[in-house]
Amino acid sequence: MRAATVGSVAPDDETEEPTVEVVNDDGDVRDELPEDLDISEFVGPYVFPNNNRRRVPGYLYLGIGVACIALWFATRDGDPVLVNGGILAAGIALVLIGLYHQVAGWNLDVDERDALVLATERVGFPVGHASAQLGWRGLRSRPTWRILLYSAENPPTRRGLVLVDGVDGEIVAWFTEDNPEDWSDLDGALGADATT
Repeated sequence: MRAATVGSVAPDDETEEPTVEVVNDDGDVRDELPEDLDISEFVGPYVFPNNNRRRVPGYLYLGIGVACIALWFATRDGDPVLVNGGILAAGIALVLIGLYHQVAGWNLDVDERDALVLATERVGFPVGHASAQLGWRGLRSRPTWRILLYSAENPPTRRGLVLVDGVDGEIVAWFTEDNPEDWSDLDGALGADATT
């Protein structure tokens, strides 16, 4: 917002301060959505980044770690000021972290749509609403889709949770139950009148 100064007058008396009137022009105010929220620029479905991107920083950690260890070995016979046992410890730590990134950098071969199809086949009821979330399990951080499903009735009578392995599509665990949520006090499509 821009402020304009109008009528700044020099005082005749030095005890009197000049008066400044500020005029705010609302025509200068422009609200707009950020580019990433503008639906008119939508180009397709969101693609979840592949988990194997972890390998890139892993290579960097390995390279820097090996360089630190080589620097320590090259200067260990002398009495260097800047290269000491801390450089060796940092190099070993970086190599270990880099190796972990290589081991945990699984390739995400099963996307959320494939996981939803596998989960729907497992629960055995027609699915209405569903939600997918990617998590990681185990020490090696294996990617796993968590699929929450509701049956297709309105309101849904069944719900389920299915864990689908993101690498090979194996069903890790699953659970279904009658939907315990009570929507009878709601108006609209999910209310008590929706079923009659």
